[in-house]
Amino acid sequence: MVVGACFCGKVRIELNGQPLTSGLCHCLDCRKLTGSPYSYSFVVKTAELEISGNPKEVAKTSDSGNEIRNYFCPDCGTPLYGGKIKPDGEPDEITVVRAGIFDDEFLAKWEPQAELYTGSRLKWVKPIEEAGQFSGMMALS
Repeated sequence: MVVGACFCGKVRIELNGQPLTSGLCHCLDCRKLTGSPYSYSFVVKTAELEISGNPKEVAKTSDSGNEIRNYFCPDCGTPLYGGKIKPDGEPDEITVVRAGIFDDEFLAKWEPQAELYTGSRLKWVKPIEEAGQFSGMMALS
C-alpha cells in the first residue's frame, strides 16, 4: 500500500496494489491538465484505490475521443487522477493516477514504461530509451 496526497493534504489517495504500468503523456489535454510539457502517471486498477476528501470532478472528451473525468483538489488545485467513463456512466476498471502525488521513495521504483502521443512531444524533450513509444494512446485494459 502507498498513500499519495494533494499539495494541501485535504485529498488523499491510497493505492492497495501495484501500478499496472506507468508513462509519460505528451498530448495537449495532459499538458493543459498539469500545466507542464507532459504528464507522468500510473495506470492502476480502480478497485485498488481509496479516496478520502472531496475532489472536484471535471468531465471532458479526451484527445482519444473517450469520455473522461479528471479529479482535482478543490482547495489547492492539484491534479489527482482521472479515467474513462463507461456508457452506463460508471468509472472504467482502470484509473490513471498522477504520479506526482506520491513521495520520492515510491516514484524512484517506477521509471516510465511508456510514452504516449509522441508526435506531440516537444522537440527539446528527449525520448526515454527504455520506454515503449506510442503515437497515440496505448491499450490500458
